[in-house]
Amino acid sequence: MEKSETELLLKGYGLTTAEMIYRMPDYKSVLNTFVWQDYDLAPDYPRMFKFIEFWEREIEGKLHTVRFAHRKLLSPTDWQQIVGEFRIH
Repeated sequence: MEKSETELLLKGYGLTTAEMIYRMPDYKSVLNTFVWQDYDLAPDYPRMFKFIEFWEREIEGKLHTVRFAHRKLLSPTDWQQIVGEFRIH
């Protein structure tokens, strides 16, 4: 079962975006771009490297360059449980 975004964020995952520049075998002089995005754990990036391994195994386009950025959106200290709520008016 896939975990929710909130569960991943609370466990330290952040949003990782990778730009993959690649060449197709039939058009070697043309560079193409593919953007991949998922929640991943820094500094090892297991999901991104799993995708890169999939790409190299299953996709004909040979990777030329991979650039990526990672942003942690939420940490456990940012999360607070609300015990009660008061409404005025």
